[in-house]
Formats: sequence, C-alpha cells, structure tokens
Amino acid sequence: MNPKHLPNLISVARILLVYPVVSLLLQQRFGAALALFVVAGLSDGVDGFLAKHYHWQSRLGSYLDPLADKLLLISSYVALGWLGLMPVWLVGLVVLRDLVIFGGAVAYYFMLRPFEGQPTLLSKLNTVLQLVLVFAVIVRQGIAPFPAAVAEALLWLTAFTTLASGAHYVQVWGSSYWREKQRQGPDAA
Repeated sequence: MNPKHLPNLISVARILLVYPVVSLLLQQRFGAALALFVVAGLSDGVDGFLAKHYHWQSRLGSYLDPLADKLLLISSYVALGWLGLMPVWLVGLVVLRDLVIFGGAVAYYFMLRPFEGQPTLLSKLNTVLQLVLVFAVIVRQGIAPFPAAVAEALLWLTAFTTLASGAHYVQVWGSSYWREKQRQGPDAA
C-alpha cells in the first residue's frame, strides 16, 4: 500500500464509523457513542494533517473527507432528534442547509461547470459548532455534567451559523453564476 492513500483510507474508516455511532446513540449507549464520535473527530484531524503535511491530497480525498464529515454529522443530528435530545427544527435546518448546498453544487455543475469553491471560514465555524453541540448533547446524557446555559447557547449559535453559512453559499454561488453568464454573453445556453 502506498502511504499517500492513508488519508483516504482514514476517511473511509470514518464513513464506516457512522453506522456504529448512530446505532449506539439509538440504543442510548451514550458513553460508547461518544467514544466513537471522538475517534471519528480525531481521525478527521489526522487525515487532514497527513494530506496537507505530506502533500497526499487527492481528488478522491476532496470528496471522501467532507462526505465522511457530513454523514457523521447529519446522522448524529437525526438520531439525536429521533431521541428527542435535539430540537427537530434544528435537525431540519442542518439537513436543509446541506441539501441546499449539495443541490446548488449539482445545479452549478450542470448549468456551468464544477464549482471550485473551498469551505468558507463561516462554514468551518458552523461545522465546529455542529460537532461541539453533538458532543455536548451526548455528554449531558449522564456522562458528565454540562451546564444547560452553555448547551442552549451552543444550540442558538449553531442555528445562526447554519442559516448564515447556508445563505452565504447561496449568495456566493448565485453571484458566481450570474457573473459567468454575463461574461458568456446573451447567446450562452
């Protein structure tokens, strides 16, 4: 095995952790779910470090890494919402944001070309807050005391950044689309 494939293998392993994390959450085995959730989070940092530090980035990795993140986050939000531990409106907002971003990327691809965007600082902040909120909700389930006021603040910050980052992507892609269409002229199909 070529070491440059290690980041992609770690991303695949993170994808494979989604089912056990969700299964443990639904069984309300919160300690074990939290342990796997932390392992998945740490593996995200490891694969990113390896890819950047050793220049082992790949096109496949550019798809696998965010896919692994989104699968873990969305699945965790849905499971926690199912258990009544996460507000349904927030679960819907998180899922809707990602559907809008994915739909926008697909539409942009078919209408113009692949979108060459990178995650924005706001989007990265949103991902961190989403992860921290899942962590906090799981920890509050008897693993360790976690102040309710902090969890409530995290919830509202996560909701705000979810809305703001989703709107920002729509604005960026929409502006890029209209600039490109104007550059192509009125005869562009």
